[in-house]
Amino acid sequence: MGMTAPLLVVDDLRVAYPDREGQWQEVVRGVSFTLGRERLGIVGESGSGKSQTGRAILGLTAPGARVTARTLRFDGINLLDCPARQRRELRGGRIAMVLQDPKYSLNPVMTIGAQIVETLRAHRPVSRAQARKQALDALAAVQIDDPARVFALYPHEVSGGMGQRAMIAMMLIAQPELLIADEPTSALDVTVQIEVLRIMDRLVSGRGMGLVFISHDLRLVSSFCDRVLVMYAGRVVEQIAASDLAQARHPYTQGLLNCLPRLDAPRHPLPVLDRQPEWTQP
Repeated sequence: MGMTAPLLVVDDLRVAYPDREGQWQEVVRGVSFTLGRERLGIVGESGSGKSQTGRAILGLTAPGARVTARTLRFDGINLLDCPARQRRELRGGRIAMVLQDPKYSLNPVMTIGAQIVETLRAHRPVSRAQARKQALDALAAVQIDDPARVFALYPHEVSGGMGQRAMIAMMLIAQPELLIADEPTSALDVTVQIEVLRIMDRLVSGRGMGLVFISHDLRLVSSFCDRVLVMYAGRVVEQIAASDLAQARHPYTQGLLNCLPRLDAPRHPLPVLDRQPEWTQP
């Protein structure tokens, strides 16, 4: 990365929601990291705060939440106090997010092609004909064999894997500089999973995009990302280069690694994670 400024700076990010008694409960507790044009994995179990971290960066936190940070900055722009309109223009334009299940992210009453065209024209001044051509190119780029056929289909007419690829094409059409992918492959079978990761990998290396890859699957993240953040109970318990994961120091990370089945040393039963109360402490 050299001396260039990081693409994204997150310092002491906190997300809290009010409980029934009106008390604030923090679900993200002081998360800090920087991101260059690289692949950063955020790993944690359900409820660890990883998805809430991604949503806070995009400004997609649910209404009623409180989001604070010492710094939340994308390419020099303060995301916490920039005008709502600028935030909307960034979202989908320079920053994009791929969600877990395309069924909920794609509009069921618009064809896939119309949705991709609309996304592009919302962020780039192109004619309808140019947008159509770029949309077909985008579908081809995510390894869809017959882009013109898929362009004309509705989301319910395609498989989960095809829908997920179409979703990625839609998110990438405006050529974002930062992509946040939240469990983008968990609904897919393994062969399609590998294909989708390959597509994202090409975009990071080819376009110099920054990628935040959110997952509960430590093995997937360690093989795909450059660096890994391990989250537990709303906090980052470990930041480590993916290649150094075997040397992880935190017992939670070690526990996650030990829970993975191995072909060379079958273990029955698999060890169970022994959670310690102090892991949740700052």
